[in-house]
Amino acid sequence: MPHINAAAALQISMLLFALPAQYFISQWYGMDSAERIQVTQRLIIASWSISTRSCLSLDAWADNLKLWLSKTRYGVTLSILHFRNWYYGENKTKSGDNEAKPHSYLAESTQVHSPKPEYIKFRVGQVIIHRRFGYSGVIVGWDAKANTPEEQLQPRYSPVKQDLKDTPHYRILINKANGFGKSTAYVPEEEITVIMGLEVYHPDMETYFSGYDGSKYIMQPWLKKLYPHD
Repeated sequence: MPHINAAAALQISMLLFALPAQYFISQWYGMDSAERIQVTQRLIIASWSISTRSCLSLDAWADNLKLWLSKTRYGVTLSILHFRNWYYGENKTKSGDNEAKPHSYLAESTQVHSPKPEYIKFRVGQVIIHRRFGYSGVIVGWDAKANTPEEQLQPRYSPVKQDLKDTPHYRILINKANGFGKSTAYVPEEEITVIMGLEVYHPDMETYFSGYDGSKYIMQPWLKKLYPHD
């Protein structure tokens, strides 16, 4: 239905009041029946013209539809922002006296990584090259040691490299230009090295970063909040 504001309501009220008012006025001024009929006809025609412009006009409906859509988009945007704030820890869910722990596997923890251990060599936003597989990518998160279910860790490393589970691990967005076949990776520190001046192409780059300064990618505010020392 079209939105009726105060001005429109006033106009409708005046039109509804006009018919009886015209009748009483005509009595005071002594109009005959023919004159009253003509005045009434003109009033009805004028009322219909106004109502068609405000209620039956396609332009009026289109304007009201645009207004409704704009309000709907605004509401959806607010909902997305509220969800994002909740997901990244600005509103924490509690159970009794204990805060619910966020999902923390594969360097995707929503907890603030502070303080940062001195032995963690690399930073979020740095571009890397994988030493063995040769693909490039950008760091989007790190764990002080491998943080993934044990049943997934065991087959990742040979018996002689099981100690790698206790070393820093990094979550990588793999450069799409490499055609590697995977979009992300979770790798130990010893398998990567930093490279300068190389840009990374990945569909999720804008989610994590706002730009590139030639040496590293600039973190989005929500990501900087999680890695304040990187």
